Amino acid sequence: MNARPSITILGIPFDNVTAEEALDQIDEMIASRRPHYLATANVDFLVQARNDVELRRILLDADLVLCDGTPLLWVSRLLGNPLPERVAGADIVPRLLQLAAERKYRLFLLGATPDSVNRATENLRDAYPGLPIAGYYSPPFNKLIEMDHEEIKARILAAKPDLLLVSFGCPKQEKWIAMHYRTLGVPVAVGVGATIDFLAGKVPRAPMWMRNSGLEWVYRLIQEPRRLFRRYIKDLWIFSWSFFAQWWALQFRIQRTFAGATTKTSSSHCHSEFQHNVMVCPAALDAAAVQTDILKADDVQACDRHCFLQMANLSSIDSTGVGYLISLRKRLRNTGHELVFIAPTEPVRRALKLMRIEEFFLTAPDLASAEYVIQVRAREQSASVTLRTAAAVTPLVWHGEITAANVERVWEDTRTYLESPRPERELALDLSDVRFIDSSGLALLIRAKKLAQRQGAKLTFNGIQPAVRNVIHIAQLGKFLEDQDTLENKNALKPLLTWREAFSPAESMPTPAAFLGAPREAISPVTNAAFASSHE
Repeated sequence: MNARPSITILGIPFDNVTAEEALDQIDEMIASRRPHYLATANVDFLVQARNDVELRRILLDADLVLCDGTPLLWVSRLLGNPLPERVAGADIVPRLLQLAAERKYRLFLLGATPDSVNRATENLRDAYPGLPIAGYYSPPFNKLIEMDHEEIKARILAAKPDLLLVSFGCPKQEKWIAMHYRTLGVPVAVGVGATIDFLAGKVPRAPMWMRNSGLEWVYRLIQEPRRLFRRYIKDLWIFSWSFFAQWWALQFRIQRTFAGATTKTSSSHCHSEFQHNVMVCPAALDAAAVQTDILKADDVQACDRHCFLQMANLSSIDSTGVGYLISLRKRLRNTGHELVFIAPTEPVRRALKLMRIEEFFLTAPDLASAEYVIQVRAREQSASVTLRTAAAVTPLVWHGEITAANVERVWEDTRTYLESPRPERELALDLSDVRFIDSSGLALLIRAKKLAQRQGAKLTFNGIQPAVRNVIHIAQLGKFLEDQDTLENKNALKPLLTWREAFSPAESMPTPAAFLGAPREAISPVTNAAFASSHE
């Protein structure tokens, strides 16, 4: 792990790196030849991610999240784990291009306007004579789902770049990268916003003194007041109150309540006789504990098995501790394994809910239930689509997560069902067991709907869960995909942490016995139990 641990701000984990360290990591990513994606996140990213579960998930899983905003530096200090410097996309890209010219890394520019990308390419050839520009393309402007993805992918695959800079604006560029970075195989893909316009010389940057003093936003506002004024006011309001709630709950209250708390060493059991790695979390998971790598993340990853983290004794966690858990989850998932929280206490649940990331973590009341959660996940991966009997009201069922990682397999099974001869004209797809879809999964719903229409049938989607409905709502496709009865319930979203909950005194901690006595059906977020048991 990094010498300086990451810090989570409003649910987004920021890597605690300087620009030079970020360049070193990018260089290593390109050398590995494995696909990675990076994000340069600012305040507007965080505000958008508050209500966009897909963007939240993308930033949570990114290989590197850089701090592209001076206000984020300021608040990181208040949260007890200061970020070293601002690493703006417009600042790091020129240094990255210099590195690419020296190492002969092939570059592809995607996005911006045709004039901007052409002028940027010409300027780069003059500024970096040794830079191999593999290609550039400005696709016609369209909504993400309606873009010609195959045309764009074909151009990039033919160019075989090492570095892909995508300039569609947030969150479109991040979602496009998440949809395609695996199949493209580009070692490093980065969403760069307006950077291509900067490289083209069409949009001037603020003077250096304004950048260094955190006033670049003022310069941008003067340039584009009609477009940016309302956005800045909204971002300021939402970010300020959301950050204050995080600071109060995870910094101020912890310092007052647990000022004398000591951090005990955690324990781990990773032996051949154990099927999973079982660890015990310390009482305090804060910046001091994380600095010592209290859970020995390298050892956990080297154990090469699922990790069950017993949390019944944890009494305090701060923003750095949350970032540590996010990093541990990411490392395990990159090796095909899962992190499961066992008996998480109220401080953990409160912190995850406050940051709106609780749905991304697996929890269970005891070891046996954690085993059950892992079994369910394994079944979902092996069978994301199942068919019930023909007499069932909704014979076609999707399970788990429908993302770019499995969308082609899900489509083959779904298409086979929709194209098979059948007398009924009213078809239904059961989504009640789907926890999450990304834009690739959303595009799959549209393809299924249109295929059914071509077959002369009507396809409806039943049991749409809140996270899935959020993705549909953000894409403004509710009227097309959802039935009237679903639309009537579209506001029945998962309740968020209230101000009273955020600022109330710490509640009494549940005892381990309370968790151990919980019925197996109480596991969260366990998927459809009927589906899980039907395969036993």
